[in-house]
Amino acid sequence: MSGGDMAKPLLGHRSMEGDASIAPAAGRTIGVLGSGDFARSLAIRLVCSGFKVVVGSRNPKRKAGLFPSAAEVTFQAEAVKKTDVIFVAVFREHYSTLCDLADVLAGKILVDVSNNTEINHHKESNAEYLASLFPACTVVKGFNVVSAWTLQSGARDGNKQVLICSNNQEAKRTVAEIAQVMGFTPVDMGCMSSACEIENIPLRLLPAWKIPIFLALGLFLCFFTYNLVRQVIHPYIREQKNKFYKIPVEVVNTTLPCVAYVMLSLVYLPGVLAACSQLYYGTKYRRFPDWLDQWLQHRKQIGLLSFFCAALHAVYSLCLPMRRSHRYQLIETAVKQAVEKKMNIWVEEEVWRMEIYISVGIIALGLLSLLAITSLPSIANSLNWREFSFIQSTLGFIALVISTLHTLTYGWSRAFDENQYKFYLPPTYTLTLLVPCTVILAKVVFNLPCIRQRLLRIRRGWEKGRYVKFVLPSATGEYSSGETSSNV
Repeated sequence: MSGGDMAKPLLGHRSMEGDASIAPAAGRTIGVLGSGDFARSLAIRLVCSGFKVVVGSRNPKRKAGLFPSAAEVTFQAEAVKKTDVIFVAVFREHYSTLCDLADVLAGKILVDVSNNTEINHHKESNAEYLASLFPACTVVKGFNVVSAWTLQSGARDGNKQVLICSNNQEAKRTVAEIAQVMGFTPVDMGCMSSACEIENIPLRLLPAWKIPIFLALGLFLCFFTYNLVRQVIHPYIREQKNKFYKIPVEVVNTTLPCVAYVMLSLVYLPGVLAACSQLYYGTKYRRFPDWLDQWLQHRKQIGLLSFFCAALHAVYSLCLPMRRSHRYQLIETAVKQAVEKKMNIWVEEEVWRMEIYISVGIIALGLLSLLAITSLPSIANSLNWREFSFIQSTLGFIALVISTLHTLTYGWSRAFDENQYKFYLPPTYTLTLLVPCTVILAKVVFNLPCIRQRLLRIRRGWEKGRYVKFVLPSATGEYSSGETSSNV
């Protein structure tokens, strides 16, 4: 397939010189049973990694043009005879078509790369089913978590792990060597009983994002309903004004910063709760509650959703003057000023408020962008721990403080204006300040010298009420031992 896109790998051949752990795998012949997209990508990656590839197909003449010219495409029986390691790239329902090759496959390593269409669709995993059909073979589960695109592009887009499991250690080592030569990182997942879990991994839809997404949607619905009542329902009932046109843009734009602001504070709130727990119990070895542990693990996703809502808020804000309703309001205001013969409507306080409000908002969005970028694995892997901690912790907290200033500048003195309380409901921004201000206040308290030192001692292994041994010099210059409580 010279000249075709599939025959042009995005990575060049990787040199294996000087790497003794993977040298034995280079140059060996690998078999591939199947002629689908995954089998084709697998063959391309193997060829580009220096392997000799033999592809087994039921119709080799028709399928030969789909594979690189360096790969030999032949009948399945002929391909099996030429190699001891065979990738089975066919669907589970077609495993039975290989039963005629049972005698030829005996004693060979079969690498099952298949996946199901549903989680736990079958009682046994595909790999276990394949092993039951060919008991004389050694079956290894692997490469099912790698996509066809990744096989062609190699491991250039960060760390690409290949999960491997089998009941035979030697077979796992052989497949791991092949994965390393191909540019991937093999991960030993144990015996064949792990195959079911490995096959379920590609079928899970954003497992780490479900809770943060539901949290963001819940906050959005709450704030959207609250703003709808204040901005649309209230004037419709009290003043008989139809302002339902505000729902698609204005109400949404008022809701998005509320969600972004609260979500950002929820990134740092679990750290505050964890510190409170450690200070209360006087140890870092006490396990956090499950809900807090889950919360700590989802901080990255919560932060990214906060950035997403903040970015949408910025775009919506830029589009506000483009609305037809805004143009009508400008013309109406201009006509009223002309009728009333007002020549100067400049309000110094409002001008300064808006200038500061916009400037602080841009800075906050910039810091959130930096936090989002450094959370990506390809960027985070290039930072050492101190750099990553400084950006995510210190700059993240600064972003929260600046977002608070952005919110306070927006509110200005509106919290003290009785006209802002629609249906006796306070302005929305006052509600969003509750959690962030709590986090900021807690952070300030934790940085007090007395509390900070105690927290550092706890995180270095000190425990309240634990007795530790100490050694003191005597008057004669000799040393004597004793005990004391570590909370003294």
